[in-house]
Amino acid sequence: MDAYSNSELISIFAMQGFAGISLFSVLLLMALGLAIIFGQMGVINMAHGEFMAVGAYTTYFMATMTETYFPAFMPYYFVFAIVAAFFVAGILGYFAEFILIRHLYSRPLDTLLATWGLSLIMQQSFRSIFGAREVSPTLPEWLLGSYQPTETIFIPINGMFVLGLTAIVTLSVYYLMYRSRWGLRVRATTQNRVMSGAVGINTKKVDRYTFALGCGIAGIAGAAFTTIASTGPTTGTLYIVDTFMVVVFGGAASLFGTIASAFSIAQAQSILEFFISGSMAKVYTLFALVLILMFKPEGLFASKVRR
Repeated sequence: MDAYSNSELISIFAMQGFAGISLFSVLLLMALGLAIIFGQMGVINMAHGEFMAVGAYTTYFMATMTETYFPAFMPYYFVFAIVAAFFVAGILGYFAEFILIRHLYSRPLDTLLATWGLSLIMQQSFRSIFGAREVSPTLPEWLLGSYQPTETIFIPINGMFVLGLTAIVTLSVYYLMYRSRWGLRVRATTQNRVMSGAVGINTKKVDRYTFALGCGIAGIAGAAFTTIASTGPTTGTLYIVDTFMVVVFGGAASLFGTIASAFSIAQAQSILEFFISGSMAKVYTLFALVLILMFKPEGLFASKVRR
Protein backbone atom coordinates (compact mmCIF):
# COMPACT_ATOMS: atom_id res chain seq x y z
CA MET A 1 0.00 0.00 0.00
CA ASP A 2 3.00 2.31 0.40
CA ALA A 3 3.12 2.74 -3.38
CA TYR A 4 -0.25 4.54 -3.37
CA SER A 5 -0.99 8.08 -2.23
CA ASN A 6 -3.80 8.79 0.22
CA SER A 7 -6.10 10.08 -2.53
CA GLU A 8 -5.38 7.00 -4.66
CA LEU A 9 -6.12 4.70 -1.72
CA ILE A 10 -9.42 6.49 -1.09
CA SER A 11 -10.37 6.07 -4.75
CA ILE A 12 -9.33 2.40 -4.73
CA PHE A 13 -11.33 1.60 -1.60
CA ALA A 14 -14.34 3.53 -2.94
CA MET A 15 -14.34 1.80 -6.34
CA GLN A 16 -13.64 -1.64 -4.90
CA GLY A 17 -16.35 -0.97 -2.36
CA PHE A 18 -18.84 -0.28 -5.14
CA ALA A 19 -17.60 -3.38 -6.97
CA GLY A 20 -18.18 -5.28 -3.76
CA ILE A 21 -21.74 -3.96 -3.65
CA SER A 22 -22.51 -5.85 -6.87
CA LEU A 23 -21.11 -9.06 -5.35
CA PHE A 24 -22.91 -8.27 -2.09
CA SER A 25 -26.22 -7.93 -3.96
CA VAL A 26 -25.88 -11.30 -5.72
CA LEU A 27 -24.66 -13.04 -2.55
CA LEU A 28 -27.49 -11.54 -0.51
CA LEU A 29 -30.14 -12.60 -3.01
CA MET A 30 -28.64 -16.10 -3.09
CA ALA A 31 -28.36 -16.21 0.69
CA LEU A 32 -31.92 -14.98 1.23
CA GLY A 33 -33.23 -17.94 -0.73
CA LEU A 34 -30.88 -20.36 0.98
CA ALA A 35 -31.61 -18.93 4.44
CA ILE A 36 -35.32 -19.54 3.85
CA ILE A 37 -34.68 -23.15 2.78
CA PHE A 38 -31.84 -24.00 5.18
CA GLY A 39 -32.78 -21.75 8.10
CA GLN A 40 -36.53 -22.32 8.05
CA MET A 41 -36.68 -25.91 6.76
CA GLY A 42 -33.31 -27.40 7.73
CA VAL A 43 -32.73 -28.61 4.15
CA ILE A 44 -29.16 -28.50 2.84
CA ASN A 45 -29.84 -27.63 -0.80
CA MET A 46 -26.65 -28.24 -2.78
CA ALA A 47 -28.55 -27.44 -6.00
CA HIS A 48 -29.30 -23.88 -4.89
CA GLY A 49 -26.59 -22.49 -7.18
CA GLU A 50 -28.17 -24.26 -10.15
CA PHE A 51 -31.47 -22.49 -9.46
CA MET A 52 -29.49 -19.25 -9.71
CA ALA A 53 -28.22 -20.48 -13.08
CA VAL A 54 -31.84 -21.18 -14.10
CA GLY A 55 -32.60 -17.50 -13.53
CA ALA A 56 -29.52 -16.44 -15.49
CA TYR A 57 -30.32 -18.72 -18.43
CA THR A 58 -33.96 -17.54 -18.38
CA THR A 59 -32.71 -13.97 -18.72
CA TYR A 60 -30.37 -14.99 -21.55
CA PHE A 61 -33.20 -16.82 -23.34
CA MET A 62 -35.53 -13.84 -23.07
CA ALA A 63 -32.79 -11.49 -24.30
CA THR A 64 -32.11 -13.73 -27.30
CA MET A 65 -35.81 -14.06 -28.19
CA THR A 66 -36.41 -10.33 -27.76
CA GLU A 67 -33.36 -9.37 -29.81
CA THR A 68 -34.37 -11.77 -32.60
CA TYR A 69 -38.13 -11.27 -32.82
CA PHE A 70 -39.00 -8.08 -30.89
CA PRO A 71 -35.95 -5.74 -31.11
CA ALA A 72 -38.07 -2.68 -30.28
CA PHE A 73 -38.79 -4.25 -26.87
CA MET A 74 -35.09 -4.51 -25.91
CA PRO A 75 -35.06 -1.50 -23.55
CA TYR A 76 -37.82 -3.09 -21.45
CA TYR A 77 -37.28 -6.84 -21.56
CA PHE A 78 -34.93 -7.04 -18.56
CA VAL A 79 -37.60 -6.14 -16.00
CA PHE A 80 -39.87 -8.87 -17.38
CA ALA A 81 -36.88 -11.26 -17.42
CA ILE A 82 -36.43 -10.76 -13.66
CA VAL A 83 -40.07 -11.71 -13.06
CA ALA A 84 -39.77 -14.69 -15.41
CA ALA A 85 -36.56 -15.85 -13.68
CA PHE A 86 -38.39 -15.84 -10.33
CA PHE A 87 -41.33 -17.88 -11.58
CA VAL A 88 -39.31 -20.37 -13.67
CA ALA A 89 -36.89 -21.12 -10.81
CA GLY A 90 -39.74 -21.15 -8.30
CA ILE A 91 -41.84 -23.61 -10.31
CA LEU A 92 -38.84 -25.91 -10.78
CA GLY A 93 -38.21 -25.69 -7.03
CA TYR A 94 -41.85 -26.54 -6.33
CA PHE A 95 -41.64 -29.73 -8.39
CA ALA A 96 -38.20 -30.60 -6.94
CA GLU A 97 -39.67 -30.45 -3.44
CA PHE A 98 -42.71 -32.49 -4.45
CA ILE A 99 -40.77 -35.18 -6.32
CA LEU A 100 -37.60 -35.41 -4.22
CA ILE A 101 -37.16 -33.24 -1.12
CA ARG A 102 -40.41 -34.07 0.72
CA HIS A 103 -39.31 -37.69 1.10
CA LEU A 104 -36.05 -36.71 2.83
CA TYR A 105 -37.00 -34.35 5.67
CA SER A 106 -35.11 -35.02 8.93
CA ARG A 107 -32.45 -36.86 6.91
CA PRO A 108 -29.83 -34.13 6.31
CA LEU A 109 -27.16 -36.38 4.80
CA ASP A 110 -29.61 -37.95 2.36
CA THR A 111 -30.92 -34.50 1.45
CA LEU A 112 -27.38 -33.24 0.83
CA LEU A 113 -26.56 -36.17 -1.46
CA ALA A 114 -29.90 -35.99 -3.28
CA THR A 115 -29.64 -32.26 -3.99
CA TRP A 116 -26.01 -32.69 -5.06
CA GLY A 117 -27.20 -35.28 -7.57
CA LEU A 118 -29.94 -32.86 -8.65
CA SER A 119 -27.31 -30.17 -9.23
CA LEU A 120 -25.34 -32.52 -11.51
CA ILE A 121 -28.50 -33.33 -13.48
CA MET A 122 -29.28 -29.63 -13.87
CA GLN A 123 -25.71 -28.83 -14.98
CA GLN A 124 -25.89 -31.47 -17.69
CA SER A 125 -29.27 -30.12 -18.76
CA PHE A 126 -27.73 -26.66 -19.14
CA ARG A 127 -24.97 -28.13 -21.33
CA SER A 128 -27.49 -29.97 -23.50
CA ILE A 129 -29.78 -26.97 -23.96
CA PHE A 130 -27.43 -23.97 -24.02
CA GLY A 131 -24.03 -25.55 -24.72
CA ALA A 132 -20.89 -25.78 -22.62
CA ARG A 133 -19.67 -22.25 -23.32
CA GLU A 134 -20.51 -19.30 -21.10
CA VAL A 135 -23.19 -16.97 -22.42
CA SER A 136 -24.19 -13.37 -21.69
CA PRO A 137 -27.45 -11.60 -22.53
CA THR A 138 -27.48 -8.31 -24.40
CA LEU A 139 -28.26 -5.76 -21.70
CA PRO A 140 -30.45 -2.69 -22.30
CA GLU A 141 -28.50 0.51 -22.85
CA TRP A 142 -29.75 2.07 -19.62
CA LEU A 143 -27.86 -0.61 -17.65
CA LEU A 144 -24.53 0.18 -19.32
CA GLY A 145 -21.95 2.80 -18.41
CA SER A 146 -21.12 4.36 -15.08
CA TYR A 147 -21.73 7.42 -12.94
CA GLN A 148 -18.65 9.53 -12.17
CA PRO A 149 -18.97 11.56 -8.94
CA THR A 150 -15.26 12.53 -9.05
CA GLU A 151 -12.45 12.33 -11.58
CA THR A 152 -11.11 9.08 -10.12
CA ILE A 153 -14.26 7.27 -8.96
CA PHE A 154 -16.59 5.44 -11.34
CA ILE A 155 -19.80 3.85 -10.09
CA PRO A 156 -21.26 1.20 -12.45
CA ILE A 157 -24.94 1.78 -13.22
CA ASN A 158 -25.69 -1.94 -13.36
CA GLY A 159 -24.33 -2.34 -9.85
CA MET A 160 -26.62 0.38 -8.51
CA PHE A 161 -29.60 -1.21 -10.28
CA VAL A 162 -28.82 -4.61 -8.77
CA LEU A 163 -28.47 -2.96 -5.35
CA GLY A 164 -31.91 -1.37 -5.73
CA LEU A 165 -33.37 -4.71 -6.85
CA THR A 166 -31.81 -6.42 -3.84
CA ALA A 167 -33.29 -3.82 -1.49
CA ILE A 168 -36.78 -4.38 -2.95
CA VAL A 169 -36.49 -8.18 -2.67
CA THR A 170 -35.10 -7.99 0.88
CA LEU A 171 -37.93 -5.73 2.07
CA SER A 172 -40.45 -8.00 0.36
CA VAL A 173 -38.99 -11.08 2.10
CA TYR A 174 -39.08 -9.24 5.45
CA TYR A 175 -42.74 -8.32 4.96
CA LEU A 176 -43.62 -11.82 3.79
CA MET A 177 -41.85 -13.59 6.66
CA TYR A 178 -42.64 -11.23 9.54
CA ARG A 179 -45.75 -9.24 8.58
CA SER A 180 -47.97 -11.70 6.70
CA ARG A 181 -50.15 -14.64 7.73
CA TRP A 182 -48.15 -16.96 5.48
CA GLY A 183 -44.92 -15.92 7.20
CA LEU A 184 -46.57 -16.61 10.55
CA ARG A 185 -47.37 -20.14 9.37
CA VAL A 186 -43.77 -20.64 8.21
CA ARG A 187 -42.33 -19.49 11.52
CA ALA A 188 -44.84 -21.57 13.49
CA THR A 189 -43.94 -24.65 11.46
CA THR A 190 -40.24 -23.97 12.07
CA GLN A 191 -40.68 -23.65 15.84
CA ASN A 192 -43.03 -26.58 16.40
CA ARG A 193 -44.14 -28.65 13.41
CA VAL A 194 -46.37 -31.05 15.39
CA MET A 195 -48.28 -28.29 17.18
CA SER A 196 -48.62 -26.30 13.93
CA GLY A 197 -50.23 -29.30 12.28
CA ALA A 198 -52.51 -29.76 15.30
CA VAL A 199 -53.91 -26.21 14.99
CA GLY A 200 -54.74 -26.69 11.31
CA ILE A 201 -51.63 -25.48 9.44
CA ASN A 202 -50.90 -27.57 6.34
CA THR A 203 -47.19 -28.04 7.07
CA LYS A 204 -46.55 -29.95 3.84
CA LYS A 205 -47.96 -27.09 1.79
CA VAL A 206 -45.91 -24.60 3.81
CA ASP A 207 -42.75 -26.62 3.12
CA ARG A 208 -43.47 -26.80 -0.62
CA TYR A 209 -44.13 -23.10 -1.08
CA THR A 210 -41.22 -22.15 1.17
CA PHE A 211 -38.83 -24.22 -0.93
CA ALA A 212 -40.31 -22.74 -4.11
CA LEU A 213 -39.90 -19.21 -2.72
CA GLY A 214 -36.24 -19.84 -1.85
CA CYS A 215 -35.56 -21.18 -5.35
CA GLY A 216 -37.44 -18.27 -6.93
CA ILE A 217 -35.27 -15.75 -5.07
CA ALA A 218 -32.21 -17.64 -6.33
CA GLY A 219 -33.65 -17.17 -9.83
CA ILE A 220 -33.77 -13.40 -9.24
CA ALA A 221 -30.12 -13.62 -8.12
CA GLY A 222 -29.35 -15.30 -11.45
CA ALA A 223 -31.00 -12.48 -13.40
CA ALA A 224 -28.98 -9.95 -11.39
CA PHE A 225 -25.83 -12.00 -11.93
CA THR A 226 -26.10 -11.58 -15.73
CA THR A 227 -25.40 -7.85 -15.32
CA ILE A 228 -21.92 -8.45 -13.89
CA ALA A 229 -20.67 -11.75 -15.40
CA SER A 230 -21.34 -14.43 -17.99
CA THR A 231 -23.18 -17.67 -17.21
CA GLY A 232 -22.03 -21.27 -17.75
CA PRO A 233 -23.28 -24.71 -16.69
CA THR A 234 -21.12 -24.67 -13.54
CA THR A 235 -21.65 -21.01 -12.59
CA GLY A 236 -23.98 -21.86 -9.72
CA THR A 237 -21.49 -24.28 -8.19
CA LEU A 238 -18.90 -21.49 -7.95
CA TYR A 239 -21.20 -19.45 -5.70
CA ILE A 240 -22.78 -22.12 -3.52
CA VAL A 241 -19.86 -22.23 -1.04
CA ASP A 242 -19.87 -18.45 -0.59
CA THR A 243 -23.64 -18.54 -0.12
CA PHE A 244 -23.44 -21.19 2.59
CA MET A 245 -20.72 -19.12 4.28
CA VAL A 246 -23.05 -16.11 4.31
CA VAL A 247 -25.93 -18.07 5.86
CA VAL A 248 -23.81 -19.87 8.48
CA PHE A 249 -21.80 -16.77 9.41
CA GLY A 250 -24.88 -14.57 9.71
CA GLY A 251 -26.91 -17.14 11.63
CA ALA A 252 -29.51 -19.44 10.12
CA ALA A 253 -33.04 -17.97 9.96
CA SER A 254 -31.74 -14.46 10.75
CA LEU A 255 -32.58 -11.92 8.05
CA PHE A 256 -30.45 -9.16 9.55
CA GLY A 257 -27.56 -11.58 10.07
CA THR A 258 -27.76 -12.65 6.41
CA ILE A 259 -27.55 -9.02 5.25
CA ALA A 260 -24.62 -8.17 7.56
CA SER A 261 -22.77 -11.37 6.66
CA ALA A 262 -23.22 -10.91 2.88
CA PHE A 263 -21.98 -7.32 3.08
CA SER A 264 -18.93 -8.21 5.20
CA ILE A 265 -17.85 -11.15 3.02
CA ALA A 266 -18.42 -9.31 -0.28
CA GLN A 267 -16.55 -6.19 0.79
CA ALA A 268 -13.66 -8.17 2.27
CA GLN A 269 -13.22 -10.23 -0.90
CA SER A 270 -13.58 -7.25 -3.24
CA ILE A 271 -11.02 -5.07 -1.47
CA LEU A 272 -8.54 -7.90 -0.86
CA GLU A 273 -8.71 -8.99 -4.52
CA PHE A 274 -7.25 -5.63 -5.59
CA PHE A 275 -4.09 -6.12 -3.52
CA ILE A 276 -3.70 -9.93 -3.72
CA SER A 277 -4.97 -12.73 -5.98
CA GLY A 278 -8.65 -13.70 -5.98
CA SER A 279 -7.96 -17.17 -4.59
CA MET A 280 -5.88 -15.81 -1.71
CA ALA A 281 -8.59 -13.24 -0.97
CA LYS A 282 -11.05 -16.11 -0.53
CA VAL A 283 -8.55 -17.97 1.68
CA TYR A 284 -8.05 -14.99 4.00
CA THR A 285 -11.79 -14.30 4.14
CA LEU A 286 -12.56 -17.94 4.96
CA PHE A 287 -9.80 -18.00 7.61
CA ALA A 288 -11.30 -14.93 9.29
CA LEU A 289 -14.77 -16.52 9.24
CA VAL A 290 -13.48 -19.74 10.79
CA LEU A 291 -11.82 -17.79 13.61
CA ILE A 292 -15.01 -15.86 14.34
CA LEU A 293 -17.19 -18.98 14.20
CA MET A 294 -14.87 -20.68 16.71
CA PHE A 295 -16.06 -18.10 19.26
CA LYS A 296 -19.63 -17.75 17.91
CA PRO A 297 -20.51 -21.12 16.32
CA GLU A 298 -24.20 -20.18 16.10
CA GLY A 299 -23.37 -17.23 13.81
CA LEU A 300 -23.48 -13.48 14.30
CA PHE A 301 -27.24 -13.15 14.83
CA ALA A 302 -28.62 -16.61 15.53
CA SER A 303 -32.36 -16.97 16.01
CA LYS A 304 -33.48 -18.94 19.03
CA VAL A 305 -35.80 -21.70 17.87
CA ARG A 306 -37.66 -24.27 19.96
CA ARG A 307 -37.37 -27.76 18.39
